[in-house]
Amino acid sequence: MRVEIWSDIACPWCYVGKARFEKALAAFPHRDGVEVVHRSFELDPGRAKDDVQPVLTMLTAKYGMSEAQAQAGEDNLGAQAAAEGLDYRTRGRDHGSTFDMHRLLHLAKAQGRQEALLDAFYRANFADERSVYNDDERLAELAVAAGLDADAVRETLADPTAYADEVRADEREAAQLGATGVPFFVLDRKYGVSGAQPAEVFAQALTQAWGERAPLTLIEDGGGAQACGPDGCAVPQN
Repeated sequence: MRVEIWSDIACPWCYVGKARFEKALAAFPHRDGVEVVHRSFELDPGRAKDDVQPVLTMLTAKYGMSEAQAQAGEDNLGAQAAAEGLDYRTRGRDHGSTFDMHRLLHLAKAQGRQEALLDAFYRANFADERSVYNDDERLAELAVAAGLDADAVRETLADPTAYADEVRADEREAAQLGATGVPFFVLDRKYGVSGAQPAEVFAQALTQAWGERAPLTLIEDGGGAQACGPDGCAVPQN
């Protein structure tokens, strides 16, 4: 069974939702039969790379709330993250373009290190003091530490077209599936779960999707068609 997760590194609920989903998956009896694929979604598509601002400034401008309201929201998110065992800096974080991070995540997927890099980006964005925005050296440092090839990382960052099509394809697919926000979880292209749901909801979705997988129906032709198996191949008798 395949679970696809659309998310953005700038999204705090994606950070929390990933932890909740993983808690459900760890307890799922068939977890070894579940393939998890992470897909790209930008909350701020088209944002200039050098357009970096404090999170509170972004929140007050985007949602028309007071700074006190924005800070209260950050404090609440910090508590939600802590409940999942996650570190979360409620003050002093930045907000900016995540496009380059998504491009690197596609490189990481090609190198079999996508999960490790996504976790590294989340920790760096939500828990570390040093910003991840408009800082290629910082992104390269995180990517190499997550196991990616250093030369490939620097080549990708230097070429703004590298993996850009893959990021945009993910985003178009999210729109086609009806995703207007993230995190967005799709199970076997049959069930969708939106938002950072409790682990119990993810567990229920996994169980339901697994149980409703269509069993393989064999068509017998009655003609004794020959085949090969572990013991060898059938030898024609005529």
